[in-house]
Amino acid sequence: MPIKIPNELPAVKVLENENIFVMTETRAITQDIRPLKILILNLMPTKIDTETQLSRLLGNTPLQVEIELLHTSMHKSKNTSEEHLLAFYKEFSEVKDRYFDGMIITGAPVEKMEFEEVDYWPELCEIMEWTKTHVQSTLHICWGAQAGLYYHFGVKKYMLPEKLSGVYEHVVDYKNSILFRGFDDVFYVPHSRYTTVSREEIEATEGLKILSSSQKAGVYTVATRNGRQIFITGHSEYDRDTLNKEYTRDKNAGINPKIPENYFPGDDDTKTPIIRWRGHATLLFTNWLNYFVYQTTPYDIKKICEVEKE
Repeated sequence: MPIKIPNELPAVKVLENENIFVMTETRAITQDIRPLKILILNLMPTKIDTETQLSRLLGNTPLQVEIELLHTSMHKSKNTSEEHLLAFYKEFSEVKDRYFDGMIITGAPVEKMEFEEVDYWPELCEIMEWTKTHVQSTLHICWGAQAGLYYHFGVKKYMLPEKLSGVYEHVVDYKNSILFRGFDDVFYVPHSRYTTVSREEIEATEGLKILSSSQKAGVYTVATRNGRQIFITGHSEYDRDTLNKEYTRDKNAGINPKIPENYFPGDDDTKTPIIRWRGHATLLFTNWLNYFVYQTTPYDIKKICEVEKE
């Protein structure tokens, strides 16, 4: 089934060229079906890239998915035009009275700051609280995962000695996790961050379970018992060249970054990066949509708040 996205969103042409089944709003209104409504809070500076990456993964499922894009009203984007935001994004005030089958909260390049120092932190807290009663399952990514773990459970983040950047081997810790159904014994995930969370703190926190991890990158996936909240510390959604773009940006800024690990052939940054995570990324999002969104959301989506009380 297709993913339904706004007619003129830049991702449409990219995904159609990749043979991803995209359905624009014009065509979708002729179908008598209730699609899964997925809200994406896009906190990344390169919003168009992130829109395309997530749309690609959400569109590679047998379910019809309708996405809506959200940005914070308290932060002005420096890398995305005002015209693009006005055309395709909503603010929280416009959606807070609605209900969604699923939501994705992306990462953000603010991890070196304390959570409370981020200008949109109060608004993000309001949104995360709202998800408890208006969203069936919320998927938090990278800094979004750290922010969610901190807000909902008080789990802190810690600075790493140096930036973690590369593609790392992971394993499934909780073998019965349906989020990782069909995964290989070892799978790969890109990471790009300066901070981490403590495995010991998470294991000591009631209501949380570690589903997968990496010997080098640490805890990867954490979830609540019912899967209403899922936290992913890596970037399964990244394109082939995303880490390269970040690496080049840091070099140009004079940061003198290390070459991303296990990314360029022979660690030669003049060669095309090897992509080895896309299959597992697709399966991860497919499993999330199927098991934690589609099969659990009440048909009357407004009853989500009743599910939370059970």
